[in-house]
Amino acid sequence: MTPQGRVLLKRFMGCWHKMFKGQNLLVTNTVSSGILFAVADSIQQAREIKKDSEKSRDWWRTGRMFVIGTCLAPVDHYWYIWLDRVLPGASIQTVMQKILVEQILASPILSVIFFLGMGSLEGQTLNGSWNEFQSKFWELYKAEWCVWPPAQLINFYFLPTKYRVLYVNFISLGWDIYLSYLKHRVSEDEKV
Repeated sequence: MTPQGRVLLKRFMGCWHKMFKGQNLLVTNTVSSGILFAVADSIQQAREIKKDSEKSRDWWRTGRMFVIGTCLAPVDHYWYIWLDRVLPGASIQTVMQKILVEQILASPILSVIFFLGMGSLEGQTLNGSWNEFQSKFWELYKAEWCVWPPAQLINFYFLPTKYRVLYVNFISLGWDIYLSYLKHRVSEDEKV
C-alpha cells in the first residue's frame, strides 16, 4: 500500500471509531437509516417502472421515505439502549425475551409511525392514514414475524448495542423495499 493510501485508511478508521461513540452514534444511526430508506424506495420504484413503463420516478416519494427513515432511527436507537438496560446480557433466554418484546411492542409501534408519518407527508388525513395502516397491518405483521426474529437473533446475540441500529439498517434495506411496495401498492379497488 502506498504511504498516501495508509494515511487515508488511518483517517477513515479514525472517523469510523468516532461515528460509533456518544452523540455521533445517534447521528450515524439517523443518517444511515434515512439514506437506506431512500435507497430502498429507489430500488422499489425501479422495479415498478420496469413493470409499467408509463410510470416515472417520484423523487418526492423517495424524499418522504428518507424523512421517515430519519424519524424512525432515533426511536430504534433509544429502543435498543432501553432494551439492553431492561434485559441485560446475551444468553439465549435473554435474546429470546428481547425478540419477543421487540415483536410484541416495538414492531406495531414502528409500523404505526411509518404509516401515519408517510400518510401525513403525502397529505393524507390522519383518519385516512389510520385506515390504510389497519388494512395493511396484518400482512405487514405476519411478514415481520418471518424476517425479524432470525435477524434479531444475530443482532442481540452477537452485536454490541452501539452497532445494533446500523445492523438493522442494513437488514432493513430489503425490508424497506417491501415497506415501500406495501405502502405504495395500488389495490384493484383504487385502480377503478
